[in-house]
Amino acid sequence: MKKIIVLGAGMVGSAIAIDLCKNYKITSVDNNLENLGKLNAFPIKTLTKDLSDPKVVQNIVADFDLVIGAVPGFMGFQTLKAVIEAEKNIVDISFFPENPFELDTLAKEKKVTAVMDCGVAPGMSNLILGYHNQRMEIDNFECYVGGLPFIRKWPYEYKAPFSPIDVIEEYIRPSRIMENGEIVIKPALSEPELIDFPRVGTLESFNTDGLRSLLQTMNIKNMKEKTLRYPGHIEIMRILRESGFLSSEPLDIGHQRVKPIELTSKLLFPMWQLSDKEEEFTIMKIVISGNEAGTEKKYTYHLFDKYDPISKTSSMARTTGYPCTAVARLMLDDDFKQNGINPPEFVGADEKCFAKIIAYL
Repeated sequence: MKKIIVLGAGMVGSAIAIDLCKNYKITSVDNNLENLGKLNAFPIKTLTKDLSDPKVVQNIVADFDLVIGAVPGFMGFQTLKAVIEAEKNIVDISFFPENPFELDTLAKEKKVTAVMDCGVAPGMSNLILGYHNQRMEIDNFECYVGGLPFIRKWPYEYKAPFSPIDVIEEYIRPSRIMENGEIVIKPALSEPELIDFPRVGTLESFNTDGLRSLLQTMNIKNMKEKTLRYPGHIEIMRILRESGFLSSEPLDIGHQRVKPIELTSKLLFPMWQLSDKEEEFTIMKIVISGNEAGTEKKYTYHLFDKYDPISKTSSMARTTGYPCTAVARLMLDDDFKQNGINPPEFVGADEKCFAKIIAYL
């Protein structure tokens, strides 16, 4: 039986380990004993290690057939680099801010296949776009995605399984979109748009910096990704941002130096924290249009997933983790072998790989 090591036992890392332990020998690594303890009910070996040390990472991955990277974003790039230097194939979902293609030459030198950003969006959205990009001349790509609680609680009507400071990043980082073949920078939370969804109702979308690798790999005139929230949330976050509550510039308060964003995150955490059994959903809409074999075509994909009370797995963990486990299986079966840094659109371009992923999900 092949062996996989999962680096990180947070919400998504745990879901990945649990899904893969049915068919593989799994080892889960984290420095959080509480997270690791939740895996004791499954045939998963656990290790307590500090994954912020690249040397530790290189040592522990040595005896495994595949590595899954599920560490926090700020650790993601250095962890990916350490795994590549250890000459191990990896599927990564850490969504780090650095440019992954800086590691492409190293990965090719080490003969490593590394698939990054392999979640839902980025991730599943890239797989779908990569598939269609091989078969048609695409003019327009739109992705609308979000995770929300079913119960709307004033004032934010939002909860998340992630740290508030990670979510806040979406509200302050300028968004890069493609317009008429040019990369255009727009403010976060800009261009709100109301969209109706079955089973959910009306949601509000806003520009976010979610295209990532697509800006480098796709020759498509118009591309954008927008995040979904309940109507009204955008205006509240704009007020906080423009009032300085999301600033990283320290302030002198009494005898303390305080970053407003850290204080805001601390205050929001209990309000945004999603409880273990709280029902939530993930929703995504993808629109792809262009010319296919001389005919104008438009493809629309809808994803709707909700909390699974049987496995007690959140929809966000499922939709982020399972594209990763699907690609992991492809790599272990030698269905996808391409040395270098591979965003999901490279995997989706292979018709056989795309079909297997869709069938698995």
